[in-house]
Amino acid sequence: MRILHLSDTHLDRTDAPNARGVNATASLRLMLDELRRLQGLDAIVVTGDLADDGAVEAYTTLRTLIGAYARDRNIPVLCTTGNHDEREAFAKVLGSGHLDADGTDRAELVFDSQERAAVSTAAGWRFVTLDSLVPGKVYGRLGASQLEWLREVLRTPAERGTVLAFHHPPVALEMSPMQQVFGLRDPGDLAAVVRGGDVRVILTGHYHIQLFGLLESVPVWVTPGVVNRIDLTVAPGGERAVRGASASLVELGGSAGPMFHTFHARDPRAHETVYEIDEAEARAFMARHG
Repeated sequence: MRILHLSDTHLDRTDAPNARGVNATASLRLMLDELRRLQGLDAIVVTGDLADDGAVEAYTTLRTLIGAYARDRNIPVLCTTGNHDEREAFAKVLGSGHLDADGTDRAELVFDSQERAAVSTAAGWRFVTLDSLVPGKVYGRLGASQLEWLREVLRTPAERGTVLAFHHPPVALEMSPMQQVFGLRDPGDLAAVVRGGDVRVILTGHYHIQLFGLLESVPVWVTPGVVNRIDLTVAPGGERAVRGASASLVELGGSAGPMFHTFHARDPRAHETVYEIDEAEARAFMARHG
């Protein structure tokens, strides 16, 4: 199983630069163009913050661009919500978030609640997308009812194994205060659900960096963002975002799996600063949103 893992496209309602001068649609186009020669893919997973402000037009752009890439390769696209997303607009354009190559909804099971969680199967692998969105908040949470639904899904093992995908990582770097505050708020509850099951990998985004960790011995992969990436080589406590679209290839199965590889688009303006805040500004932001 070869998965193209994208996250944090932050598409706007218009094909124009955002307030910080970054054209999110152009970043996605550039990333997909860089990956045009990538062969042997079985699925595309997009782990949230698809839209920057939850606009229907942003989801339509994502469906058009990533949908065309998937259609050319006859593979499904599996999307989750993120903290910037809006559930009703997401569902209006993407349905369950599980789409076949021809754009039809392929979900085999959908969580019967407002959260956008669903299940489908590809090449013997079960894909479960979860909804860690807490409206109006930067951090994420998987509530008790969604976790119980996941527990029931996992009671029956999949043929090859299960891939979990959602936005907020259940792991964080101690050197990054923002990660400590704005990741998944209930990782222990999720750990209890996946313990001893057939989950082979957890795919997330949100941090705009590449990061690997473990949750109950399950590999957790955080793919960097498409719209920009976070540079951690700043003064302690601060944060800097720089230009440069990135994506990941996830390979499952085989004696060495899972394996992860990161692609970086050849952007002539890569590494230019998008924004930078110092420790005082970061603490003020965390106080407002944490």
